[in-house]
Amino acid sequence: MKQLYRSYDEAVDIFYGLARRRPDLFSVEVIGQTWEKRDIVAVKISQNVAESSEKPALFFTGTIHAREWIGLELAIGFAEYVDRNIAYDHAVQDALSQAAIYMVPCANPDGFEYSRNHFSFWRKNRRQNADGSYGVDLNRNFPVGFVKSNKPTSNIYGGPEPFSEPETRALRDFVEAHPNITIALDYHSQGNVFFPAHDFRHEDTIDTTDLNVLCANMAEEIRKISDREYGIHQGKPPAKLISGSGREFYYSKGILSSVVEVGTRNISDYLEDMIEHIREHIPALLAALGETPNYAKENRLQRPENFRATFVGTDNVTLEWEPLSEEFDSEDIYFEIYRSRREKSYSRPFNLMGMTQATRFADANLESDTPYFYHIRAVDKRSGRKSPFAPVLAIRTHVGSDEFHRTYFPLPDKTGYVAEKILDNSSHFGVNSLFVGVNKNKGIAYSIVAFALRTIPFGARIKRARLRLYPLNRVGVTVEKFGEWNVGMVDPSWNGDIAKFDDVKDMDICSYVGRPTPSNHLTQGIWRSWVFSEKECEVLQKQIEKQQVIFRIEGPDGLPVGRTSQMMQWDIGYGKFGGGLPFRPCLEITYTLDPQKMTLFPKQSFTVRANDIEEDRIVSGFDGEGKKIYSTFDFELGSLPDIDFIEITRAYVVLNPVKVYAKENIRFHLEMIDADAERDYEAIKARRIIENIGYDVSAGEFKNEGQLFVFDSYALQEFANRLRDKKPIAFLLRPSSAQKFIKNSVVEWHSSHPDFTPKLVVEYLRKRRRPVAPVSDLVYRIENGKIKLSWKNPEDKDFKGVFVIKNPFRKPISPYDGDKLYGGPDNWTYDDFGALDVKKYYAVFTYDDVPNFSEPVILEYEPKK
Repeated sequence: MKQLYRSYDEAVDIFYGLARRRPDLFSVEVIGQTWEKRDIVAVKISQNVAESSEKPALFFTGTIHAREWIGLELAIGFAEYVDRNIAYDHAVQDALSQAAIYMVPCANPDGFEYSRNHFSFWRKNRRQNADGSYGVDLNRNFPVGFVKSNKPTSNIYGGPEPFSEPETRALRDFVEAHPNITIALDYHSQGNVFFPAHDFRHEDTIDTTDLNVLCANMAEEIRKISDREYGIHQGKPPAKLISGSGREFYYSKGILSSVVEVGTRNISDYLEDMIEHIREHIPALLAALGETPNYAKENRLQRPENFRATFVGTDNVTLEWEPLSEEFDSEDIYFEIYRSRREKSYSRPFNLMGMTQATRFADANLESDTPYFYHIRAVDKRSGRKSPFAPVLAIRTHVGSDEFHRTYFPLPDKTGYVAEKILDNSSHFGVNSLFVGVNKNKGIAYSIVAFALRTIPFGARIKRARLRLYPLNRVGVTVEKFGEWNVGMVDPSWNGDIAKFDDVKDMDICSYVGRPTPSNHLTQGIWRSWVFSEKECEVLQKQIEKQQVIFRIEGPDGLPVGRTSQMMQWDIGYGKFGGGLPFRPCLEITYTLDPQKMTLFPKQSFTVRANDIEEDRIVSGFDGEGKKIYSTFDFELGSLPDIDFIEITRAYVVLNPVKVYAKENIRFHLEMIDADAERDYEAIKARRIIENIGYDVSAGEFKNEGQLFVFDSYALQEFANRLRDKKPIAFLLRPSSAQKFIKNSVVEWHSSHPDFTPKLVVEYLRKRRRPVAPVSDLVYRIENGKIKLSWKNPEDKDFKGVFVIKNPFRKPISPYDGDKLYGGPDNWTYDDFGALDVKKYYAVFTYDDVPNFSEPVILEYEPKK
């Protein structure tokens, strides 16, 4: 496995060889020496590499931890790829003509050689400490967040002081001497995850979206090569954030920075795994390199500001933002808008939804009750430079006219894991992470997640559902490319003990949910969703009678040869290990109900001919002179419920003919018209058509059976308007024909027989249309080092609760635009992990049973100076 890896000297020789052969493309310089007097080299790659300092650059560091050999091998692989492909690969040519890449392939040469030759699990450098032990963890030796330690034997001992080590000083000096560096990537192993930089606060920063998109774009390039999905995880509460790392030092210099954890072992099987890792990361590196000009400190294009959703509907959204400042010529600037269905997603050509020079964009053809995430950046059409991204905008489209939505969170005492080799499994419920899979210590482990379904009505028909879990840790559990993870719905009749391993193992599963997740699709830091099929929704529907559903999460029950763990860890959202409400498992259900139906009969009807008007008779067609005969009939709507508390899901007019004396080439149209229109032939000919109802019908079709004329969406809106205004509604039957002259061709309908007279059938749901009133008296105070919000809820029988949303960048107009701090009927909450020194906006939205959300009540938190 290890024989194919290059030594440090061999690697350095490769780089010097490339520089000798292609001096226009490669250069190598010594930037420092280690404790054992090895040269630390930096490799520069760019077209006209001697001028690389005039271009924006990507800074690549590898193998700062001695046992993580991927960094050095990837640097070699990338350099050789450039050498082989630059003659014809336009992506390489374009990237290196516009930018440079600076690589320190091995930031820890002494430790790397010690790992190769003596102790493969060695992590630190080879300094001799005062107590006789060896080594400093170089990735804890930088100043940002540096932690003083008196344990030199520790694997994470950060040294006596920041930059105490020649290796970190060399990196520092190189970065400070190259202000053209805009992106820094620090390659480690293992975990298949990106760890973007943070500022030691659990708050998003203005460039969090830039970091996430950069990593997501690289992850998409990886997925295209190997179908492996990489996670993105910036650090979430209550996790202890890594201190003294190079990543945060580079970030403190205004550089977008991320750690890249590659593979599932520190030292992978070279032929089986390492070659694949190199292949999949080369295009990812090129994608990152292509972004470096957009973050150059000189002449950086302004980030779009106040990116917001000014309208959200069931299938469309309107986005707006501010124009760039006057220093940028608006004629040269346009904007790119990207849309995705999941958080931390890429912004690539295939999810680019629009380009515009306006400061407004309408996105349509969306699905109802669905979350969407939007990114926007400005582009200078002359130079091609792009701005940083505005902070991501999250919305959720409204439920459809016949829909209701529920988001359920698990019951703490019925959510946890059971493991084969652990005796007290009941202690895992409500206080620990969810472990699923198998390892040597726990044996096989299953997780149980239970939801109460008490607020969903009996008789509900589930249209869509998905179960969501937040992957908490992939690095520590070392998941190989082996096995898959499934979600099973437990049979409602099962009556075992959820805290007993044998009972859980033998559970009766009535259905599995969605597609299984293979191990190479498991990620860290990105929600994983199991989407219910139509049949699985029917099975879930049956659980409503029990007012509870239990899921068993299961993984592989065997291990690859030679491995000790194949287990994934998920957040539970509760207890000291949980990240709180934003990371709690959830079950999202969109459902409908069987509509109520009301049948209305005409109040009055008329047949309007050229020479007379006949009341209480419905005839339409052509008379003996070939003139059109019209019929009208209208309905009173007073018997229908208040429009503010119903949703009309469907309406249609039923026409049953009595006599058909018409040729088949005659067609009849049904029109909605003003009920107060005059019943006069000339007035009818000049009528205002509100909307055509359904499709026109031929006389021949009337011979077979009655016909339904179904309202379209616009007609339903107009119908609702008349119901709201307490006005009647009227319809007109109009004949038409392709022939120029037709005589004595008519159809007659009943006007009084209850079984055959025209009917207006209205189907509707009892559903509130407007939100309840917003909260009042929203205030905050500092209590025990936390921001506490309180407010007064409205007194309304339909009030169900509030959403409390936090956003540090803009006023949240949507109840999904930001971090959700609370959802429920209380009148107070804490921002548990909020930093007191960060300006932010808090918004409180009330909601009802649909849910409809009120306009937000917004409070601006300004830190004390």
